[in-house]
Amino acid sequence: MAKILIADDEPKIRELVRKYAEFEGHSVEEAEDGAQAVSLCSCDDFDVVILDVMMPVMDGFAALRQIRKAKDIPVIMLSARGEEYDRLKGFELGVDDYVVKPFSVRELMMRVNVVVKRHESAKNARFTDNATEPGQIPHEIYTYKTLCLDRSSRTLTIDGEPRELTFKEYELLTCLLDNKGLALTREQLLSKVWGYDYYGDDRTLDTHIKLLRNAMDPYRDLIVTIRNVGYRFDDTKA
Repeated sequence: MAKILIADDEPKIRELVRKYAEFEGHSVEEAEDGAQAVSLCSCDDFDVVILDVMMPVMDGFAALRQIRKAKDIPVIMLSARGEEYDRLKGFELGVDDYVVKPFSVRELMMRVNVVVKRHESAKNARFTDNATEPGQIPHEIYTYKTLCLDRSSRTLTIDGEPRELTFKEYELLTCLLDNKGLALTREQLLSKVWGYDYYGDDRTLDTHIKLLRNAMDPYRDLIVTIRNVGYRFDDTKA
């Protein structure tokens, strides 16, 4: 059972999500604007937050920024607009999934279940990775010219300057790097990075690749597009 916060200025949408979520055994809190959502997150813990983009007082993007400053909570964005700009902005801010209105509540709940399970798996993996013997410090550094990826601190720098990566962008980069030189299909990347039970479309992957390449500039070409297949990490070029 998950504890869900649904933030939307449309009461009918909140009611519909609440009814379906509670039918599945989840508990639900409601917020009618972004500011209320931030306030609820500051004083309570949720397994996932569903944020509408267009809300009064504080919109979904602004609320997401404030929530991310304080807590690591999975967030699913809702929007009546499906333009690439909105998807890019959401993913740049670290949103876990993006659902365009009008939507199926059943599909939304499936996405909620996947995001919550994925977040728990990621937390467990991070705990395991950090469970080293006393005195041991995990340390693995990849360098290419002036690009440096330090896995011990999960940081990427270029020319000594840090480049910010969201959690998913970092996972995607390390997945490609671990399979350097191999062509990975979209399905393989989605299952490895988003989980075997990922429920969504491969536009999410393509959007994250675009954001990752932007973060890696001027080394964006290290990620090679394999037409009709997927992507490959290739650092053999001069």
